[in-house]
Amino acid sequence: MKRLLDRILHHFIGAGALAVRWPDGSFSHYQGSKAGPSAGVWLKNQQAIQALIVNPGLGFGEAYMEGNLQPHDSTLYDLLHVLMLNAMTPGGHVAERLAAALRYVRRGWTQFNPATRARQNVAHHYDLGNSLYALFLDRDWQYSCAYFRHGDETLDEAQAAKKRHIAAKLLLDRPGLEVLDIGCGWGGMALTLARDYGAIVTGITLSEEQLAFARTRAHDEGLADRVRFELLDYRTLHRRFDRIVSVGMFEHVGVGHYPIFFETIHRSLRDDGVALVHSIGRSDGPGTTNPWINKYIFPGGYSPALSEVLDAVEGSGLWMTDCEILRLHYAKTIAIWSERFAARRAEAVALYDERFARMFEFYLAASELAFRVQGHMNFQLQLSRSLTAVPLTRDYMAMVEGTVG
Repeated sequence: MKRLLDRILHHFIGAGALAVRWPDGSFSHYQGSKAGPSAGVWLKNQQAIQALIVNPGLGFGEAYMEGNLQPHDSTLYDLLHVLMLNAMTPGGHVAERLAAALRYVRRGWTQFNPATRARQNVAHHYDLGNSLYALFLDRDWQYSCAYFRHGDETLDEAQAAKKRHIAAKLLLDRPGLEVLDIGCGWGGMALTLARDYGAIVTGITLSEEQLAFARTRAHDEGLADRVRFELLDYRTLHRRFDRIVSVGMFEHVGVGHYPIFFETIHRSLRDDGVALVHSIGRSDGPGTTNPWINKYIFPGGYSPALSEVLDAVEGSGLWMTDCEILRLHYAKTIAIWSERFAARRAEAVALYDERFARMFEFYLAASELAFRVQGHMNFQLQLSRSLTAVPLTRDYMAMVEGTVG
């Protein structure tokens, strides 16, 4: 198996350099023809070698979690940087190409998210316990891409800027507007819109842990009369709202459910209403979710290409009145999360165990690199039922962001 993996790596490493320490203590070095990062890996046993041959997309992360491989004279981030960069080049790993093709064929089933399955998928990640997320999130518990207007903001500043940016696009031009927050998380966006913009907000989630936490926050902040949180699937909505916002939830909808998602927004918006959908996306066309991420982090999740999303928007009867692409904002956000998690890693081990801590640091490092080297980004779509619901230019957005905060 060592000889086979050696041949694969000679072909795979086309940029940067990789040093491999084999289980027998010997070393091999792989130098790409293009400039790039360098790193090393220690494959501790035959299980690690086999994992990288048979199913590297899943097996590499599992081998790291189990301690069967570890970075050698480099960091986990460095090692993943080399591997994820080279995974984007034509050719690559034959077994992984075949596995990716099979995943694409099966993705309709993988992303099939009826209400019951959607709730199970949400619980897998978001009901891990609030103590975990307290280790690395900002004070407002924003678990989505922050917004760095200058690049040197703190996490709290950048997350506050994200909320202002989204609020500006929602055109909250008068108090008392009824707002629906689809996938409200721990309630930060809903509470901000009520407190700072005078909105009356209904937040819906499928996470019981988030629901309880959000309701407590609303009570403690004296906003329970303006913000209501419900355990509810978006497909069951039968009310109309002035505004709809959804941040970091669309990644869990599933490709086959995009039409019903946007039909629900169309049905739930008043005639002059405005909606804002904020989601992770990919710039290189339709694809699949990494099998390790799908198994351990976000089952049923998928970051779509805009071409997949806009087809559903067009079929819903909605106007897309604005579209913005946020490129490296999430990479910067996750980098800060990684630093904060690393600083409190011992607490994560105490909450769970070493294997869990390794899983979570692997998830954060790989996610940051997906934005830096693998074409991931965030998009924000402003939508409306009406051609005239928003002003002709974006000037109103800049005015709101400059006066609120």
